[in-house]
Amino acid sequence: MSRKTVRLTMAQALVRYLCNQFTEIDGERLPLFAGVFGIFGHGNVTCLSEALESVQDQLPTWRGQNEQSMALAAIAFAKAKRRRQLMVAATSIGPGAANMVTAAGTAHANRLPVLLIAGDTFANRIPDPVLQQVEHFSDPTVTVNDAFKSVTRYWDRIVLPEQIISSLPQAIATMLDPADCGPAFIGLAQDAQEVAFDYPAAFFEPAVWSIPRPRADRTRLVEAAALLQAAKRPLIISGGGVRYSSAEEKVAEFAVKRGIPIVETIAGKGAITHNHPAHAGPIGIVGSTSANALAGEADVILAIGTRLQDFTTGSWTVFQQDAKFISINAARFDAVKHRALAVVGDALETVIELDEALGDWKADPALLPKAQSLFADWNKLLDQHQAVTNGPIPTYAQVVGIVNETSKPNDTLIAAAGGTPGEVTKGWRVKNPNTFDCEFGFSCMGYEIAAGWGHAMAKAGNGTPIVMIGDGTYMMMNSDIYSTVLTGHKMIVVVCDNGGYAVINRLQQFKGVPGFNNLIKDCRVKEPFAVDFVKHAESMGALARRCESLADLKTAMEWAQTTDRTTVITLVTDAHAWVPGDADWDVGVPEVSERESVQKARADQEKIRQKQRVGV
Repeated sequence: MSRKTVRLTMAQALVRYLCNQFTEIDGERLPLFAGVFGIFGHGNVTCLSEALESVQDQLPTWRGQNEQSMALAAIAFAKAKRRRQLMVAATSIGPGAANMVTAAGTAHANRLPVLLIAGDTFANRIPDPVLQQVEHFSDPTVTVNDAFKSVTRYWDRIVLPEQIISSLPQAIATMLDPADCGPAFIGLAQDAQEVAFDYPAAFFEPAVWSIPRPRADRTRLVEAAALLQAAKRPLIISGGGVRYSSAEEKVAEFAVKRGIPIVETIAGKGAITHNHPAHAGPIGIVGSTSANALAGEADVILAIGTRLQDFTTGSWTVFQQDAKFISINAARFDAVKHRALAVVGDALETVIELDEALGDWKADPALLPKAQSLFADWNKLLDQHQAVTNGPIPTYAQVVGIVNETSKPNDTLIAAAGGTPGEVTKGWRVKNPNTFDCEFGFSCMGYEIAAGWGHAMAKAGNGTPIVMIGDGTYMMMNSDIYSTVLTGHKMIVVVCDNGGYAVINRLQQFKGVPGFNNLIKDCRVKEPFAVDFVKHAESMGALARRCESLADLKTAMEWAQTTDRTTVITLVTDAHAWVPGDADWDVGVPEVSERESVQKARADQEKIRQKQRVGV
């Protein structure tokens, strides 16, 4: 039987296949892969770039400044698109590929899809060792790309051109699976990229992918309904999975209808607006007094789309020892944690079916008003901390308050590391759903500015990404300011200059260790001095302004909203003033130390561990 074939190199076939994959978002058919972030080297420039150049109008390639940051931009794009449209990050072999490992870890921890493609060594090994090849004396098959195995959901190395026929569909299916979602990696042997093969024409037929919505087991739904109906003080924890399932409205309706307060994880923040009647604030270590108080009294916790990270659970100290958990999650691994009643299924469909199973049951009518009262008290506390004063150095809370006040409803707040995540999780009042991105699954320093680029691409002018970042993280990865000016993707960057790694200095001293190697003044330096962030940003083509006061900051933010390109605002911020938290965190403290301050911190840590739920 004859069959129609198309003769292409492996690299050409890979690119043609990607171009013919589609997705549907709100009824509109769009390319599944919106583009490629690429840095070319000898491992991919002669073959993969040749293939990408010929389709640049269909699958645009964007030049990154750093392999890690361009992959982080791709991750943020996928988050902004709620995992329905993806980007590719392509690098050469060796250090280019290794630079993406951190980004892969970020995607893996946050359950976010990105297709990572890297060059590899020669499958035939004739020219070995090639430039940038690491050699393992006992295993010649090991390359730098093996490092991705621990931080990807799907991994493959292509050494024969026909292998992509089976590999690419599996990579995409993994990235779009709500249970297994995460980064996929494909390594391309240099000699395999160049080889031509007669590919079946059917391989390149357009395919439209959709996100599956697995239904929960009916028995587990009945059990979950019965457990809720017996609850006296139920509580909903809304996680990132609520947003990725597009379940925001349904979860909010369910909470109001059943009279159950909603508290949110860091990844889940933004599923509902700050002033929603069921909203009671963020929970956990960087959470609100209102949410933590409700968690401490709850007898049944309905956890939706959350992996129950330690910052959510206060290292498992914020709940009663005998509280029961119902966990709705597409991933079995997350649903069964801590002996929860695991209801494995899509958040949207499962909440709908659970609602039907509950009949006319409602929680105690006094519960939601109590939550609203506690949340009102929390808002008053925020107001106090964010109030504008004439103090010499603004606090993070004051900065967050002004940036929040001057933001537009569709602007997206972005944070990831340092002191910013805690301050924005507590103090950012979300105006529109899905306008908040605090990457705190991996807390990847360097995510912020790169993510601003990805969000700007995804938003396409529908609001501006606002990146809040500390000086330490800015110094670690800032080159995508230049990228956004080059490509016309505007963002606003607010740099809080507090003289180093202030939040980790806070933890260090809180646990009894003198300030050491975190703030610039405590490091081994000739003489501390501040970076001129305005000049630095301007050198990359951005507009920039230094603020000397909170009044300056408000004026600068209003100006930044009118500019035509990426705009950077910087101001000195207090390194020691933070909105207080009331949840505990389990970290290692020396069991033996000559320092009295460490001994005291160790005793306090042991008290924290006595409150923990251990595996239950």
